[in-house]
Parts: sequence; C-alpha cells; structure tokens
Amino acid sequence: MTFFLLMAVGTARAQVPNDNIENRRLLRAEETITSSTVGCTVQPGCVDERLTGKCIEYHNDQWFEFRPPASGTYYVNIGGQRCRDVRGVQLVVLTGTPCQPATYRILSCTSLGTQDDLFVPLPNLQAGQPYLLDVDGYLKDYCGFTLQVSGQARGLPVVPAPAVPHGPPAMSRIVTLAWQVPDSLASARYCRVLRRELHEFRAREIWRQPLAINTYGQRQLAYTTTDTLATPGQYLYQIVAGGEPSDGPPTLLQQRWAAYSQLRPIMPGAVASGVVFVTLPLARYPRRAQLAIVVSNPENGRVLRRLPLALQAAGPGQGRIYAQPWFDVGIRQVAVAITCYPPGAPAYTEQLLLPLAAAP
Repeated sequence: MTFFLLMAVGTARAQVPNDNIENRRLLRAEETITSSTVGCTVQPGCVDERLTGKCIEYHNDQWFEFRPPASGTYYVNIGGQRCRDVRGVQLVVLTGTPCQPATYRILSCTSLGTQDDLFVPLPNLQAGQPYLLDVDGYLKDYCGFTLQVSGQARGLPVVPAPAVPHGPPAMSRIVTLAWQVPDSLASARYCRVLRRELHEFRAREIWRQPLAINTYGQRQLAYTTTDTLATPGQYLYQIVAGGEPSDGPPTLLQQRWAAYSQLRPIMPGAVASGVVFVTLPLARYPRRAQLAIVVSNPENGRVLRRLPLALQAAGPGQGRIYAQPWFDVGIRQVAVAITCYPPGAPAYTEQLLLPLAAAP
C-alpha cells in the first residue's frame, strides 16, 4: 500500500513502543499525545537522508499513523518541547511506500528552529488516507514533546528567523517596533508581540495589541510599541496576528533582531589613563561566533557580570569591560567563562583567569 509520509524531528525521554515503523502508533484527529525520543533507534532501510539534504539527520526516530476523518487542511501542532538545544524539532512531509525510500517524494522539509509551540499546515489531505509521522531527535537530542494533528492551528507559524545581523549593537535599551495589519486579515482580532534572546529556548509574549477601529469605522492598519531591554543581548522580535482558533491560523507579520550591548572596543585616548578594565581575548574566537560571557569573583564565585557578544564580520578584536568598581573593592583578577557558539560547529566553553589592568 502507498502511504503519505509525515516526518517530524523532535523530542525525548525513554524508548517508546513505536520505535519501529511496523509498531507505529495510531493517532486520532484532535488527539494530543506526549512522547519522547530517548532510547529510540533508526531503521536505516526506511529513511534516506539524500532526499532531504541538510534538513534532517536521522538518529532516534519513532512512528505514528494518522487517517483524516474528512478531506481538507490539517495542522501538525507541536508543543511542550523540552530539549537540550534551541533548535527544537523538524518536520518532513513525504509521499511513497513505507520503508521503500526509492518511492518517496518530498512534499516539504521544515526546520522549526526553536522550542516554541509551533504548527505546520498540511493542505489537501484526503479522507481515510493513511499518513505516517516520523519523529526524530534533532542531532540525537533527547527531548519531550506533545504532538497533535488538528483542523485548527495552535501556536506560532513556522517561519525561519532572519540571520542575526553582524553590525555593531545599539547602546540604547529602547526598541521601537512598527507594523501594519493588511486588510486581507479580516478575521484577526489582536497582534501578539513576542521576544526571545538568542540563547533562550522559547519566545515570551511581552505585549498583546487589540486591533482598533478608527473614527470612520475602519480598522486601524498601523501600530507601534516600544520595549525596554533589561540586559544586554541579541533579541528576536516576532509580531503575530491572530484570533480565536476557529478564525484561522495565526499569521506572522514581522520578524526582526535588535541588539543591545554595553561592551565596546575601547580606542586609545577614549578614556582617562589609570581607569581599570578587563581585556577579553576575543581574537582567539572564530569570526561571526556568538559568545556568552560570565565574569565572576574567583574568591567566592559571585557573578559580577553576564553579557552576550556577537563577533563582527570584520573580524574579532579586543574587547574591554569597565572594571573600576571591582578594583576599588580589592578584586585584582576575575574568572571569565566564555561559551563560544561558532557558526555550524558545536559550542564549547573556556574558563579563563584574567587580571584587572589600568588603561595606559
């Protein structure tokens, strides 16, 4: 029998009975199941990474089957992700005969990119047709997750985030957001403003803007709001228009990064001589790497400063952190933990002991 195959890469806790395709678990429409990828294995003869390119690597998958009760559009709703990595899960949709990769045809391959609650639309499913879902831990990640195939979308739409900009971050904590709601979204009732720091697992709603009607009885199209960042970092903002689940799926209106940093390379003559700094050896880290820096007192372990830093495209340089208040209370050296996230490579952490030194 020929099946439509639906594969989602995702989450984990202990080997499940549906580790192999012949033991796949049957799903009912609107049913929400909880599962994990811990201990699962791969049937090499049932998958072919050449068909999906870099979208997916199989490590610990599990199988489900879904038969739509009626023809139409359905949504795979993925929620409750608890993974080691930020990327979350992936979803691949194929057609073909199970465990015969030569018959597969890729319909879509989606990298979800975060551990947010997300949905992937599946248009034109046929009533009674068996669809297979294959869930795999991303790069053998061990995660827990919930999975549902529904006639209503829940969560955020899956849209790849834009590349993190490599220009200099802003000095201001204030971020201004402006957007428009097109007339085509007649069923939208509000806009959600969400924010996620680069190294966080999930986005957080920071504002919900009801859609307003102007004095002419027309819906207001343009909106603006501001956000004040409490700590330095690189933040992804998402603006999503939505309403009741029965109104249709939420729509992503805008995604943008905003960066705020208190760390700057200090140029000669920019500060008075004798002022104390800690100099970070940024030249040892790769270009375009993301750094998470934690400075602490080596005497008692107390954290003095946390800050992220994106090494600029022009190349890493020497960064200095103002340290005069630490010097004034008797600290002469600090412990610095630098976690480096190189592009396309595993993260690693270095533990350094750096002196406080006065500017010449």
